[in-house]
Amino acid sequence: MKSMSSTDIQRIFAAQRSRALKLRTSTAEDRIATLERLRAAIEAREDEVLAACFADFKKPEPEARLAELLPTYAEIKLAIGNLKSWMKPRKVRATLAMLGTRAEIRHEPRGRCLIIAPWNYPFQLSFGPLVSAIAAGNTAIIKPSELTPHVSALVAKLVGETFTEDEVAVCEGGVETSTELLSLPFDHIFFTGSPAVGRIVMAAAAKSLASVTLELGGKSPVIVDESADIKAAARHLAWGKLTNSGQTCIAPDHLYVHEAVMDPFIKALGKSVRHLYGKNEQAIKASKDYCRMVNERHFERVKGLYDDAVSRGARAVFGGDYDADEQYFAPTALVDVPAGAQIMEEEIFGPLLPILPFNDLDSVIERINAMPKPLALYIFGKDQQRIEQVTRQTSAGGMCVNHNLLQFAHENLPFGGVNHSGIGKAHGRFGFEAFSNEKPVLTQRFNAMHMLYPPYTARVRKLIEFAVRKLG
Repeated sequence: MKSMSSTDIQRIFAAQRSRALKLRTSTAEDRIATLERLRAAIEAREDEVLAACFADFKKPEPEARLAELLPTYAEIKLAIGNLKSWMKPRKVRATLAMLGTRAEIRHEPRGRCLIIAPWNYPFQLSFGPLVSAIAAGNTAIIKPSELTPHVSALVAKLVGETFTEDEVAVCEGGVETSTELLSLPFDHIFFTGSPAVGRIVMAAAAKSLASVTLELGGKSPVIVDESADIKAAARHLAWGKLTNSGQTCIAPDHLYVHEAVMDPFIKALGKSVRHLYGKNEQAIKASKDYCRMVNERHFERVKGLYDDAVSRGARAVFGGDYDADEQYFAPTALVDVPAGAQIMEEEIFGPLLPILPFNDLDSVIERINAMPKPLALYIFGKDQQRIEQVTRQTSAGGMCVNHNLLQFAHENLPFGGVNHSGIGKAHGRFGFEAFSNEKPVLTQRFNAMHMLYPPYTARVRKLIEFAVRKLG
């Protein structure tokens, strides 16, 4: 992959300044037309999107349609259908002290935006944020991941054929390209990736006081209560964990399963995995529906987590097979995983699933709260009191009850992390607001505030004291 030169990056960034100023006065109709242009371009290249995803990590076509195309189309459709109402100034009631004024909140574009996309869902996480940026009236530069070169090249090609550089541009390349881009004074940066790199992005943004949306990750825990529908929980978790071979930021990371249902759950989970991908290890490896690790480095990282856990006494109740030449790691469930294992310290981002027994929900909540706040938290069960307890006593970017991953697909819900797992929210109206500045506009009609101006005579002092008592 050829990196874009510093000169070209600077030229594009400069060109987008004048365009960003013009877009401040763009109408809903203008932005909708741009979004329709984007949708038409994607529709015309659907086959290329699917082929690029398969070329980069053997992502199955149906999975790519569901996880790359569907969310992108849904984001565009929602924005087109709601943009006029999102852009409409919102009236604000006057407080008693502000009687005689008229106030409203307007959403203005932030300006020039940078979107740094990850490799795990490289198409959707390039264009999903772009939809929000366009809807809010911004220009954008997309930096796709160099780890998925086929998708990166396609993103560049599609954008280049659909937009002028001063509207939307793509800067391909590696770390040096990201570093060059982060040195520029963007108005907003939308980054999806690891917490470690998120800190670098936030530090760079601080130099120009740019606002940020950081979609990070973390170790998303799952609680399977003894009241859960075990077969349904196993089926949903097998799908959620193994979609994209576990390379999903909101994938179930580790399970707390009540000891009363531990054995039947493990049996149901193994059965669900075989139903999804094949009746034995050979069939799973040969399955066209099972994705691969994105590259050798990430394969070795996942293998390292597995080897470390096993060396410390963990056991694979199913799975454990791998093939370095194919960057293949089988769906693997682990038990007897000690607390000090690396797999319990860092985000797994692969098809390994530690299963931990529990008999006291309070202790599980305590363990979850001892860790950095996750991007997602899942609970399976029928006891509403326990579900409410978990909801109220833990913190996470989002929650899903009796399923997983679905909270991401709900376009009317905000998606994002909290602290370690992210800053800001995305999707739908929340994405529009992330790329907008909520500007208050107050219009004076008649108001007695001038009666409180200096000089502070005895009469003015009495009026101020009265105002403090009555209005404060």
